[in-house]
Amino acid sequence: GVMEKLGLGPEVLLKENPRLVYARLTGFGQTGKYAKSAGHDINYLALSGVLSKLGRKGENPYAPLNLLADFAGGGVMCAMGIVMALYERARSGTGQIIDASMVKGVAYLSSFLWKSQNFGLWSRPRGENMLDSGAPFYEIYKTSDGKFMAVGAIEPQFYTQLIKGLGLDSDELPTQMSVSDWPEMKKKFASMFAQKTQAEWCSIFDSTDACVTPVLSLDDVASHQHNKQRSSFIKNDQGDISPRPAPLLSKTPAVPSRKRDPFVGEHTEEILLEYGFTEQEIAKLYSEKAIGFHKPKANL
Repeated sequence: GVMEKLGLGPEVLLKENPRLVYARLTGFGQTGKYAKSAGHDINYLALSGVLSKLGRKGENPYAPLNLLADFAGGGVMCAMGIVMALYERARSGTGQIIDASMVKGVAYLSSFLWKSQNFGLWSRPRGENMLDSGAPFYEIYKTSDGKFMAVGAIEPQFYTQLIKGLGLDSDELPTQMSVSDWPEMKKKFASMFAQKTQAEWCSIFDSTDACVTPVLSLDDVASHQHNKQRSSFIKNDQGDISPRPAPLLSKTPAVPSRKRDPFVGEHTEEILLEYGFTEQEIAKLYSEKAIGFHKPKANL
């Protein structure tokens, strides 16, 4: 409703330019009981049903930062909607309105949970299933130096290599899918991982298909050999490290800027001047608080 109050709603702008693709990204969507309610990622995640599936046995559900609803179900789904609308416009010649709701977006993102319910993957309470920390072979374990290793040895051939790497004898262990033995097996695996450092476990598992990898901190991730070989992270002119744009396109790969991220409003005046606004018009917009400026101070 904010854009309508400003006289810039989609119906108004589409009359001016029928080719316009007008994306509206909100938490709860344009209609419904909560449409005008305030909220954050955790609220949208809760209303989507996904939050109820996240968490360990005997604990409250927990939100994995604000990545799922804000960015995946919100930003990424909205961007996909824009791409689809642009593709359709190339055929029809007209634009359209995109209603991107974070609740609906993250719910759709979780389609696998809905479609796999009849497969028995989620038949047990939260934290007791194969992919939600219930299984010993899909878990995170602490190492002797206080770091962690991630284990995802689901398939039998990968599980066999996990057992071998841990120095255990499969003939002396329960079968992999003996659910009743999972709690004790998790304790056994935990005691084994606690005997070596993360680096030592990497030297054991890096050349295998046991699906065991180190849990890297943001401080360590850019210096990991694999990420260095892939140039997965970049450093800007201020020394700040961030992920390189993905995915990588073969014909038109992104060329990331090495400059620092701009401040909000830093280039407002510059862009408006490029689009033909006069300095007087820009000053009027600023006085009416329609736009804002941020001029960074020079480091002398």
